[in-house]
Amino acid sequence: MGSTEDLDYPQIIVQYSSGFLISKVMFTACELGVFDLLLESGEPLSSDAIAACLGTSTTGMERLLDACVGLKLLAIDMTQEGALYRNTEISNIYLTKSSPKSQYHILMYYSNTVYLCWQHLTDAVREGRNQYERAFCISSKDPFGAMYRSEEEMLKFMAGQNSVWSICGRDVLAAFDLSPFTQIYDLGGGGGALARECVSLYPNSTVTIYDLPKVVQVAKVQFVSPEERQIVFHEGDFFKDSIPEAELYILAKILHDWDDDKCKQLLTRVYKACKPGGGVLLVESLLNEDKSGPLETQLYSMNMLVQTEGKERTAAEYSKLLQAAGFGVIQVKRTGKLYDAVLGRK
Repeated sequence: MGSTEDLDYPQIIVQYSSGFLISKVMFTACELGVFDLLLESGEPLSSDAIAACLGTSTTGMERLLDACVGLKLLAIDMTQEGALYRNTEISNIYLTKSSPKSQYHILMYYSNTVYLCWQHLTDAVREGRNQYERAFCISSKDPFGAMYRSEEEMLKFMAGQNSVWSICGRDVLAAFDLSPFTQIYDLGGGGGALARECVSLYPNSTVTIYDLPKVVQVAKVQFVSPEERQIVFHEGDFFKDSIPEAELYILAKILHDWDDDKCKQLLTRVYKACKPGGGVLLVESLLNEDKSGPLETQLYSMNMLVQTEGKERTAAEYSKLLQAAGFGVIQVKRTGKLYDAVLGRK
C-alpha cells in the first residue's frame, strides 16, 4: 500500500478547493464585460485602459485579468509600453454576448442564482430538498414558481437555457433519425432554441412549444419571431392541462427536475396523447450505470438537489420510467457531449 506522498494529496485538495474561486473569476469577467470590450476593441488593451472603460479600480482589474490569463481565458502580450491583454478563441466564441454560441446568459444565471443556492448545499444534503427558502426567502415547494419568481429571473433562466441548446441542441436531435416525425411537441420548450435547432435539422417538421402561459408570452416577445412559422406555441401546464396528440414529444432537461412519481405521471400522460407509432425523446445527462461518473453529471445531480425535486439518472432508470408509462422499444444514444438521448416508441 502506497504512502500519502504517492497520492500527491496537497495538490488534489488545492485543485478541488479552488474550484469556486475559478468559477467566480470567469463569472466576474463576464459580468463586467471584459471579453465584450476586448472583442469590440479589435486590439489588445492595457489593464488601465480596460479598467477605465469598465469603470473599475486599476488594481482590481489587473488582478482579474491576470487570473483570466492563468485560466487561458485571456492571452497577454508584453510590449515596451507594458502588458496588453486580448481574448483567446474560447472567450471570443463562448464568453462574448454577441457570439452565436455565447454562454454568457447561462453563466450569469449560475453566478446570480445557482451559486446562491449552492451556498446551502450542506443543508440540502441534510434535508434532501432544494434551498430556495434559505437563498431567496421564498417557498421551496414549487421549484418553478421559485425559478420564475420575477419576469427578470424568468428571462435569465430562459436565455441561459437557449445558450445551452445553441451548442448542444444539434447533437441530441441528430442522435436518432427524427425525420419521420413531422408533428413535434417540445414540452417545456421555453425560449425555443431547441425547437429552432429541430426545424433546421428537420425542415419538414413543425414544432409546438408547450409551456406555461407566462413563459410562452415572454418567448413570443423576446425569443421567437413571427417569421419562424414552423415554431408555434401552446399554453398550458403539462401536469394538469391536456396534452394534444402528436407524433413525437421532446422532453429536454425536464424529467431531471422531478422525482420518479412525477416523471411516471408525466410520461403516462404523454403516452396517452401520443399517436400510435410515435414516440418521446428524452434529452438528459446520463450517469454511468454504476453511477461512477461522468463527474459533470454527478455535479448536475447535486444541482438538482439544491434547485429542484429531481436528480440525474442512468439510462436504465430512464428506460424503467418509460416502460412503466407504456413505451415499448427504447433506444439510448450517448453523444459524448453534455447531454444524451433516449427514444421511447409507442
